[in-house]
Amino acid sequence: MTSRQPSGRATVVGIDIGTSGARAAALADDASVVAIASAPFVDADEGRTPTIWWERTSTALRELATKTSLAAVRAIGVDGTSGTVLAIDDKGEPVGAPLMYNDTSPDASIVEDISRHAPSDSPARGASSALARAIYLARQPYVAKIVHQADWLLMKLGARECASDENNALKTGYDLDEEKWPDWIERAGLDRRLLPAVHRAGSALSEIDGFVRGLGVDESCRFHAGTTDGCASFLATGASQIGDGVTALGSTLVLKLASKQPINASQYGIYSHRVLDFWLPGGASNTGGGVIRSLFGDERLDALTARIDITRPTGLNFYPLLRPGERFPVSDPNYAPRLEPRPKDEAVFFQAVLEGITGIERLGYERLAELGAARLTSVRTVGGGAKNPAWTRMRQTALGVSFAPSNSTEAAVGTAALILQWQRTQR
Repeated sequence: MTSRQPSGRATVVGIDIGTSGARAAALADDASVVAIASAPFVDADEGRTPTIWWERTSTALRELATKTSLAAVRAIGVDGTSGTVLAIDDKGEPVGAPLMYNDTSPDASIVEDISRHAPSDSPARGASSALARAIYLARQPYVAKIVHQADWLLMKLGARECASDENNALKTGYDLDEEKWPDWIERAGLDRRLLPAVHRAGSALSEIDGFVRGLGVDESCRFHAGTTDGCASFLATGASQIGDGVTALGSTLVLKLASKQPINASQYGIYSHRVLDFWLPGGASNTGGGVIRSLFGDERLDALTARIDITRPTGLNFYPLLRPGERFPVSDPNYAPRLEPRPKDEAVFFQAVLEGITGIERLGYERLAELGAARLTSVRTVGGGAKNPAWTRMRQTALGVSFAPSNSTEAAVGTAALILQWQRTQR
């Protein structure tokens, strides 16, 4: 991560609950990073467990409070994984297990019902529909609310209302034009009274209460609506101009592109978030670091990277997936992986996998341009894959645009920066 030296006291805290754990970042008024604390998950199962989400979040915040005073903090917000939903009872406690951002609905008929009632360009359509997951969870007994990951953590922190932001609510069917939960959600099978109130990303909510009062935060501090981890990662990089793209090379491959207008095309898994005064069309593929880790492990990657020769492409045209099913830039629950023929040389196999993921990235940005989004002019990269120099050179050649440095790679920084920008618009 890179960031400016802190030039003041902490005034805003952003909290990120991602695929690898929880992080909390304290920023000054000029958006410089004052302190960061983290509490990682020890395995994948922890990332699917709400009690562990809360445990890691509270641990990260307590550590943050030991690194800097939070007495001047006036705003706190949370980002979470896009499309992760859980059911809670009337006490706010989880009912059953959540369904994660990359889970499909266990009942395929729900997806079919949504397709009959949702507008053709709704991000709630398709096999990866968060609304389909929400409807499935709502059928359990004792469910009082269906919330997103970030919503629930905001409640655990002490928020006085069950509130969401329009970025997290997008894939659950929220209508950005009308700024409400649309009528057709009822016809698709979900009582809208089970869904949280929705606010603009970054906007002020209730004054603080509960857990955060014990961190030395002044009682005048307010909770703010957060965003998704993908939008937060975009903002953390410093990308802000139309044509700026951000590629997240984490467990999955996620692309976002700053644009003047929204692009929604469920047939390609493309949807658009609204952030302040611009749009972020993009999508999330099932390829990425999770595939690399499964095929090669973490311990061999440096040695394999040293052996690849990007000046000699393999020509194997792989589409690296762990199992059938793709979300973007192709949306097809049965889309087949292409990992054959497998070279005998593991370094060549590794190179072919990197080439395949790079090709998916290029296709993603090309698809966005074809549909009317801004032309890609620069790319910033976040996630573990950004550290691989050979892969970076491969991607630069494939995309043919400048690669800009990121101000930060921490989504928690992006969430705090979002709140700061919102506050500036209200002055």
